[in-house]
Amino acid sequence: MQKKIRHNATFYAIKSSHRPVSGTMARIDFLGTGNAFSPKGRFHALAIIDKCISIDAPPTLIYQLRNASINPGSINNILFTHWHADHTFGFPFILLERKYLQRNKKNNLNIYLRPNGKNFLTNLCKIGFPGSLEDSFDKLVNWNESENSQIMGTDWKFNRFPVCHTPETDPHGYELIHKNGFVLLHCGDSGPCEEIELRSKNADVIILEMGMPDIGNFPYHHTPADIISFTQKFPDKLVLVTHNYATSKSKEGEFKIPKLPKSIHQLEDGDFLNISDDGTFKICSI
Repeated sequence: MQKKIRHNATFYAIKSSHRPVSGTMARIDFLGTGNAFSPKGRFHALAIIDKCISIDAPPTLIYQLRNASINPGSINNILFTHWHADHTFGFPFILLERKYLQRNKKNNLNIYLRPNGKNFLTNLCKIGFPGSLEDSFDKLVNWNESENSQIMGTDWKFNRFPVCHTPETDPHGYELIHKNGFVLLHCGDSGPCEEIELRSKNADVIILEMGMPDIGNFPYHHTPADIISFTQKFPDKLVLVTHNYATSKSKEGEFKIPKLPKSIHQLEDGDFLNISDDGTFKICSI
């Protein structure tokens, strides 16, 4: 992997078996990079693809979108990785937004989720806004339980795969494939597992969580040592770290950001991945 620093952007040359990209392909905004405890300087983990696809729906989803000047009404697709609160409790709010503030929207909200996920999310809405959203569950939402699907209205499709996290949350990751062949592997919340390593072989960029420090055995989360071990197995891959347990590099807090090899990029809130028309992709910071 070729790398050079240019101002606030890090550029990478794509080295894969995929065909070359053409045109400006995509942008992934990281509006939150923290774990469930929201360390100082970090909102709950949130990735937005092309300003229309959300990976999960953290509690402050609406604020995070508006803070980044993204209209919540532009989010037409949400992919859920699992059922922990820091990944789901924003769903009632975006449905409320869609019902009352986005009345002229012609397209339904497309939700991609595991079986029984509809019951979980609709019950969450009933608890949060009883009597307000029941008529919207099927009127404003398309529920898609497929394990492989095109993402409506976009150039992306996905394969969903199981990962190693709290079993009760039905944890999964997403292999996201652009029509031009670029592969983004979003591993959700997970400790090291064979399924991630198997799919990483075909990925251009891999997003791993690092929810716990090196202070014990945490099979359901990656630690800094786990991240380092992973990159040693895949030295030619760009690894982006999110769902970070550590305080942002711009803040003082209990857990300082760990020192990791330069090939590993620990994301900060506001960073974004831009895939360009010249066959490169870059991490940019605000």
